[in-house]
Amino acid sequence: MAPQDGLTFTFNRTKVIAPTPLRSIPLLRVDGLSVSYGPHEVVSDAGFELGRGESLALIGESGSGKSTIARAVLRLLPSNGRATGRIVFDGQEVLGISERGFRPLRGRAIGFVPQDPANALNPVRTIGAQAQEAAALLDEPDKKIRKQIILETFAQVGLDNPQRVHDSYPHQLSGGMLQRVLIGLAVLPRPALLVADEPTSALDVTIQKRILDLLSRLQQELNIGLLLITHDLAIAAERAKSLVVLKDGIVQESGKTATVFSSPASSYARKLHADVPALNPDRYAGLRDPGFRETNPGAPPKIELRAVTKTFAVDGETLTAVDDVSFAVPAGTTHALVGESGSGKTTTIRLLLGLEQPDTGTISVAGERLTNRSPKSLRTVWRHLQLIYQNPFTSLDPTWTIERLIREPLDRFEIGSRKERDERVRQALADVGLGEQLLGRKPGALSGGQRQRVAIARSLVLKPDVIVLDEPTSALDVTVQADIIEVLLSLQADLGLTYVFVSHDLALVRQFAHTVSVMHRGRIVEHGTVTEVFDNPRQSYTRSLLASIPSGGSGIAQAPRLRPQLAMAGD
Repeated sequence: MAPQDGLTFTFNRTKVIAPTPLRSIPLLRVDGLSVSYGPHEVVSDAGFELGRGESLALIGESGSGKSTIARAVLRLLPSNGRATGRIVFDGQEVLGISERGFRPLRGRAIGFVPQDPANALNPVRTIGAQAQEAAALLDEPDKKIRKQIILETFAQVGLDNPQRVHDSYPHQLSGGMLQRVLIGLAVLPRPALLVADEPTSALDVTIQKRILDLLSRLQQELNIGLLLITHDLAIAAERAKSLVVLKDGIVQESGKTATVFSSPASSYARKLHADVPALNPDRYAGLRDPGFRETNPGAPPKIELRAVTKTFAVDGETLTAVDDVSFAVPAGTTHALVGESGSGKTTTIRLLLGLEQPDTGTISVAGERLTNRSPKSLRTVWRHLQLIYQNPFTSLDPTWTIERLIREPLDRFEIGSRKERDERVRQALADVGLGEQLLGRKPGALSGGQRQRVAIARSLVLKPDVIVLDEPTSALDVTVQADIIEVLLSLQADLGLTYVFVSHDLALVRQFAHTVSVMHRGRIVEHGTVTEVFDNPRQSYTRSLLASIPSGGSGIAQAPRLRPQLAMAGD
């Protein structure tokens, strides 16, 4: 029988002719899908279609049901999960078949790229040993040939030394490399459908772009249907042909990306659109800019670092984490530190907070020198210099009430009478927009946004002059993030606070900060106002960071063809 006309690609020296896709029969069709965990329904009557070789994004906040739908498609719901409705894959209804009947499809015909490679890979087994499990799904009995297929696939996903990756353990590879490994394992059996659940949420912006480019390229070259799960509307709009917008398990809107993106019909989709920093760079200009214009150019800076250097001894070698770093921050403004992982941002703020001492250079806050001082002598400085941590889910003691959490700094510094402390706690809570009814609750009873507001209130209760913000919204949904940024800007305008803002989200930096320092390998490679640096970057490294910000344009058709030796830079 002669093969059908269709798409052709070569893999493992075998020429494969894929049939021309039938447009009338979708690769994946979901009809009336409802999912319950015990008595609680978390997805209600969801439906969509995905064609072979096409891409569709499920978007929404945490709890919207997008990952639950993905798990239902993969038949990976927990034991108390129950799905009803229809899920038809490649013409076969799969929701009603047995686990034994579905198992041959999972991995071979339906691939999965999970969110966190650190949890998805076994830390005590080599990458090669784990790749052999995926290769076992191939119709290839020869182990040597299977290994060659693995190495070819690793090269295809941009790993420039496949043999070294094959022999490595997960902890020996970077986050970007691990995510490429997961994608390689998912596409190795050549599935028809690839489900990618937040595949770049834990990665730097430049690595995020490379991973998304890779997924787009593989989708095109292998004619894979891509189901992308994301909370980032800009990424979805740039990478998917169609969108399904979810809220509380209910589809709010669906359709072609260009339509949903340019003219969202539902109020929820419009709010998501408005809250995405990359799509609205000047959203907070009215709150942010007046204070910056009023700063006195002749006044001494609130924060000043001069020629600061810090080294560490690692495996007998000297690592320079911060190299001759200098910058100054005027009072009442926000200065951002940006750069990829390992650029020196975290070490810089640890030096600023007095948690580390520099080898050379000086650090001053409000004219008071922090370097070469004991922790005891820094106690008075710490009262006016506070830190808001990255993750509100881990930074608050889950056994304490909200009142105790906010009050604790006052108790430690023995500030005021009991009545005055009570008043300060209530005022700090009110300053971040929370009511007194929360004082008796514990963090577990609060949402992520409420927890981060509590963390801000805890830092405000001492009435500091300077607050260091270490990725304060990276663990939050985009709409919650927008609320927190508004709170921080309002507090800055009312109280004259000075912020140092550490973030990998360059679009958010543009919205929030007045000035910015770009760090690379421990050094500041570019510095200036946000407008100067973002609109007219002088350094190639800065330009590469800015080029990685999702633009919201449809980028599927133009996805670049990455060469492995280029794709690894910076991973």
